[in-house]
Amino acid sequence: MAKYQIYLIRHGRTWFNRYNKMQGWSDTPLAPDGVEIAKKAALALKDVDFSAAFSSDARRAIDTCKLIVDANMNKDKLNPTKLMEFREQFYGYFEGMNSPEAWFMVGEPHGAKGFSEIIDKYDLNATKDFMKEADPFHDAENAEEYWTRIGRGFDAIDKVAKDGDKILLVSHGTTIRSITDRYSDGQFDVTDSPRNSSLTMLERDNGKNLVTSYNQMII
Repeated sequence: MAKYQIYLIRHGRTWFNRYNKMQGWSDTPLAPDGVEIAKKAALALKDVDFSAAFSSDARRAIDTCKLIVDANMNKDKLNPTKLMEFREQFYGYFEGMNSPEAWFMVGEPHGAKGFSEIIDKYDLNATKDFMKEADPFHDAENAEEYWTRIGRGFDAIDKVAKDGDKILLVSHGTTIRSITDRYSDGQFDVTDSPRNSSLTMLERDNGKNLVTSYNQMII
């Protein structure tokens, strides 16, 4: 396998982001200010020699990826590919709910009043396991289901990446935060969500991941 870099970008701000609602596999369009900040990120990345571009299959990620590719020096060679494996976490019953209300319902049975308290008392994987437990349909992803999916996504990129490549990957806040938590040896504070259109850098070396920077604003 190859050694290459992944430029992990969070999609631009959406309407559900604006209203602080749970947005996992549900999708809302980029808000006007989300489009503008994504365009600024695209300009900041225009001279990066991307060899491939990927996004999750959510419209908010696809649209952000297109803005970045259209401004890039290699736009005529890049053909953005959708990878459902890099979707946001699936929140099941809690999709579309007000975020503070949802995380109170998830955390309260475990003595935590919200997302940050679950992380403080347990860890980030517990937020996934507790959500599936609290979901009356048990449709939400637990940690095992989530990481199995993400692993398939990295395997898919490995099939096209070559040594020295720079890969664009547009994904989502909790997904980028989770990848950072798992592959950074505790270097970064993942109680802070990556901001919309922020950059997180990941080095992948023969199937092993290392996050080297997190939540950089590049505009």
